[in-house]
Amino acid sequence: MERDGPLPQPLGRARSAFERYLRSERGLSAHTVRAYLGDIDSLLDHAAQEGCAGPADLRIDLLRGWLAGQYRAGQARATIARRAAAARSFTAFAHRQGWLPDDPGVKLGAPKVHKRLPQVLAQDQMARVLNGSAAPPDGELEAAIEVRDTAIMELLYAAGIRVSELCGLDVRDLDDGRRTVRVLGKGSKERVVPVGVPAARAVAAWLAAGRPVLAGAQAGQAVFVGARGARIDPRTVRRVVHARIATAGPAVPDTGPHGLRHSAATHLLEGGADLRSVQEILGHSSLATTQIYTHVSVDRLVAVYEQAHPRA
Repeated sequence: MERDGPLPQPLGRARSAFERYLRSERGLSAHTVRAYLGDIDSLLDHAAQEGCAGPADLRIDLLRGWLAGQYRAGQARATIARRAAAARSFTAFAHRQGWLPDDPGVKLGAPKVHKRLPQVLAQDQMARVLNGSAAPPDGELEAAIEVRDTAIMELLYAAGIRVSELCGLDVRDLDDGRRTVRVLGKGSKERVVPVGVPAARAVAAWLAAGRPVLAGAQAGQAVFVGARGARIDPRTVRRVVHARIATAGPAVPDTGPHGLRHSAATHLLEGGADLRSVQEILGHSSLATTQIYTHVSVDRLVAVYEQAHPRA
């Protein structure tokens, strides 16, 4: 049930201040900020219905009641866990601002989410995708797009970068001599990622022969541009990935840009890379996040053993 009318002014001001904090100080992406604010809007709406006039009225029983309402409404465990995390972030911010004498969020529990192992392509499947070819291009524009799409696929897999990081690349971020790319990751953290020879060649071919055909004045220094000449957007990149994987045939499962990132990380570990190096390449703030790929590799090893060993 949604509240009629605006929030009480103190709650509204706290919400606006939290939004500024997420955008400026934490440097979160627009998508993440929208997700946080959607959760906080739900919390503050519930708080207003319960008679809260300002942040100081937020109590642990109110937070728990809000989450219980989410559960009764049939929200998934992952959604409830995410909303609990957003609430804890908000109350911690309010406490730092002096609006809450104590932080009730530290007492707020949430259901544990069962982590699903990420979808990864096997190395031979990935090779089939990258070595495959789409229909022969018809005209200069189609040829330029074909070269661009090849470079996108090679770079996503070679560097294991996020789709948002790829879309944000500028020409100055490429170092041909060292074969590296500089990317701006989550929380505006910058890192330098190595790139293999096939990807470096594909990007160089795109910059030399494809980009001049597509890039308009609005492209600026963007490495990758769309058909209309502006910086490419994540939706276009996702379409490119799905289309290229589809050309590899039904034996290769469909996945998106994040699946290529998962595949790159898994293949690095399978090839002998140490976990800390993979963490640096992926830009994970915590090594625990990177450790999921060791589980993926072990599961794949078990699957191969069970399929191949005569007494498995």
